[in-house]
Amino acid sequence: MKIYEITFSPTGGTKKIADMLTREWSSEIFPVDLTDSKTDLGSLAFTPEDVVVIAVPSYGGRVPGTVVKRLRMMKGNGAKAILVCVYGNRAYEDTLVELQDATERAGCRIIAAVAAIAEHSIVRQYAAGRPDEQDQKQLREFARRIQEKLSSENFAEPKIPGNRPYKRSSGGGIVPKTSRDCTECGVCARQCPVQAIDLKDPSNTDKKAYLLYEVRLCLPAFGKKRKRHHAEGGKYRAEKSLLRSQGRGIVSLRKENPAPVLYGLPYKCSVSLLLLFYVLAFPFIGFFSFHF
Repeated sequence: MKIYEITFSPTGGTKKIADMLTREWSSEIFPVDLTDSKTDLGSLAFTPEDVVVIAVPSYGGRVPGTVVKRLRMMKGNGAKAILVCVYGNRAYEDTLVELQDATERAGCRIIAAVAAIAEHSIVRQYAAGRPDEQDQKQLREFARRIQEKLSSENFAEPKIPGNRPYKRSSGGGIVPKTSRDCTECGVCARQCPVQAIDLKDPSNTDKKAYLLYEVRLCLPAFGKKRKRHHAEGGKYRAEKSLLRSQGRGIVSLRKENPAPVLYGLPYKCSVSLLLLFYVLAFPFIGFFSFHF
């Protein structure tokens, strides 16, 4: 059995969460970087004994379109999959259920899913400092319980929240523009996870690409003034969206709210609750066994 950690993490927060889970299982993890457009996903062919952790950020309550396209290239072959959705304290809405569908189309079996919070990639005051020590403790416990499920060979599919059809995508993000300071070195084009910048002509960009959250990777070689202008514009737009969500009670500035969530593990009933049920049900059990 091999454990693969497949992550799309342009700013590092999603990978940090995934690492907290996988390091509890094995010291030998096979990483796969979905962020790197040069990763050869077509060569990935798993076995039914393999465990695949697929971790993605939630972009406006959806899986990044780039991730869905790249997951189609893999050959799951019945590998057991654990889904991880990371969001910036707003809401993950249909992200997990969309990731479930994409993973199943790739040929994997989903056995568990985790939703966890990391510091917002643009508006840093949201979920500041997350994941914190309490998150790490909770994720370690999740990893232990998932390991127990794997060891017991209970591969039941979890019930994952979300809607089908998915919520409407919020569309594109920031369209990068070069300034006079651009030297056309190509660094930005090579690092852009969605290949939105032309390597030969950085001023030629894909205006439909979703760049709102990847802006810090896509603009390292652009002029300082231009870079700051677009980064601040992206932050302003993100802040407006988060403030609207905060007004509706969807997002909170409180660092401790909410906690990570685990789907796919059976509810643990305590011995005391079982005894209480037996005591309360015993008279009825005796009545039916006597009369019938």
